[in-house]
Amino acid sequence: MPNDNNPFKSFEERLFEKQQKQKSKGGTKNPGNPKSPIEVKKYLKLTLVLTAIFAIIIILIANIFIVKENEYRVVTQFGEIKRLIKEPGINIKVPFIQSVMTLPKSQMTYNVSEAEINTKDKKRIMIDNYAVWKITNPRKMISNARNIVNAEMRMSEFIYSVVRTELGQLDYVDVVNDENSERGSLNDRVTERVNEFLDEGNFGIEIVDVRMKRIDLPEENEQSIYTRMISERQSTAQTYLSEGDADKSRIEAETDREVTEMLAEASKEAAIIHAEGESEAAKIYNDTFSKDPEFYKLYRTLQTYTKTVGEDTMIIIPADSPYAKILTGYFE
Repeated sequence: MPNDNNPFKSFEERLFEKQQKQKSKGGTKNPGNPKSPIEVKKYLKLTLVLTAIFAIIIILIANIFIVKENEYRVVTQFGEIKRLIKEPGINIKVPFIQSVMTLPKSQMTYNVSEAEINTKDKKRIMIDNYAVWKITNPRKMISNARNIVNAEMRMSEFIYSVVRTELGQLDYVDVVNDENSERGSLNDRVTERVNEFLDEGNFGIEIVDVRMKRIDLPEENEQSIYTRMISERQSTAQTYLSEGDADKSRIEAETDREVTEMLAEASKEAAIIHAEGESEAAKIYNDTFSKDPEFYKLYRTLQTYTKTVGEDTMIIIPADSPYAKILTGYFE
């Protein structure tokens, strides 16, 4: 007798036996009586209705969109704008024939491509700008620029054109000098002029500000510019040194002249004082010696001794001369 619990029996054999048992049971209960076709149609109809309801729900959900506070939603149909939704909330579009475009309300930043520009003094420089902009009229923006990428491309063309024109009227030194008044108002002039072009084209966007991030020289011109700048600085330094030497010589000459004048004035005053002293002394001598002429005679004789008689002095005079008598101490 075969064992049904044999684990080694193949899956096909067990499946075949199960099917045979089911057939034998069905034939015993209701032989030759299949299911009614009415019941099959009923189940099929219910299935189709549920499927259609589920598909409609899916389509409705797929065409519902939410508008946020910081964005515009533009509903288009075959490229034509049908609705512009500015207020936040839940909205729905017509399936399959309408599409929704999202545009930001907030300000955006666009990095303008680096470009080479010639200044008024024929210097080539590399300019790197960025612009802050926003959408002011979504209908005009979509009608004339179609999308944000195209709007930024048009804006970039206008910025390059205006910057090239403005910098072409300035020398290189005025461009790189941040303290120069012309350089300070350059960004405002560029912003104003680009907005005029955008208004003329009805692009529905506005430039808030245009700024220069970087101003560089082309690599092939950097070394020559640096060399010329060094030469100019050295020439300026030499001018300052020459002016300093000239001021030094002038100051020294003026000082020498003032010193000479001061010394001459001092010598003059000293000579006057000395002469006045000599005159006063002579007056005193005259007043004093006039009272005793003999004493004055003796005093003058003694003064001659100090000038004429020394250690090796030999004087030959007559013995009866007054001078000899005075030397020998004989007085009468």
